[in-house]
Amino acid sequence: MTNPTATDAAVEAAARRLQQAESSRVPIAPLTDLLEGDDVAGAYAVQSIIIGDRTAAGATVVGRKIGLTSKAVQEWLGVDTPDFGVLLDDMEYTEDQVVPMDRLLQPRAEAEIAFVLKADLTEGPFTAESVAGAIDHARAAIEIVDSRVLDWEVRLADTVADNASSGLYVLGETRLTLDEFDPVAVEMTMTSDGEVVSTGTGAACLGNPLTAVAWLAEAALTYGEPLRAGQVILSGALGPVHPVPAGAVVRAELTDLGSVTATFSKEG
Repeated sequence: MTNPTATDAAVEAAARRLQQAESSRVPIAPLTDLLEGDDVAGAYAVQSIIIGDRTAAGATVVGRKIGLTSKAVQEWLGVDTPDFGVLLDDMEYTEDQVVPMDRLLQPRAEAEIAFVLKADLTEGPFTAESVAGAIDHARAAIEIVDSRVLDWEVRLADTVADNASSGLYVLGETRLTLDEFDPVAVEMTMTSDGEVVSTGTGAACLGNPLTAVAWLAEAALTYGEPLRAGQVILSGALGPVHPVPAGAVVRAELTDLGSVTATFSKEG
């Protein structure tokens, strides 16, 4: 594990700045004065403080999300690797609940495959094949990514520190084992208020969503806690993200895995 470039004081200050943006719902400028753009270790240290404070206040870790899995997004940030954030129990909404806009600043929706683990992933190295045996089932998912950084003007360190630009998520009802479908072959169509806004396939996620899970299993050992049985893994976008306006109804259809719908409140 690479040591952070940032000082402990800078890491602490970055965490407090992001927490203030979250609580005030006022986005902040990039953390350029506190974190070098490529200080991944420092950024995960910031993320760890924020998640630690959330769990100390009563939240429970229920999984992880993988970000930066598409080549287009990696090229935008000038990086060649994904990142990850932590999922907490208060981030999940069900399809019959209204997603409150007042919990979000600059939300965008993306369709993904969610995997639920049936075994811990504590000893690497990991491959797509090795992590497959630890997966209980998969579900369609809409991840509502969000940024505490103004206008999404993020560098790698900014998005990692900001819990990989995590927001909220919704899971579909259909549950399939890996014997019942091929994640790479999944085709996705996402609509917003009935208009198609994103299409893609499982292959858009690092070539194979299970490859993304294998990357995550390794990264979790390096920068945090290992992945555990029962946890939810949001494996990465299958197509372009789309901004979410208040009152929108976003629906994703994934072949084999069925549909998932997120309904957003009209006011925030």
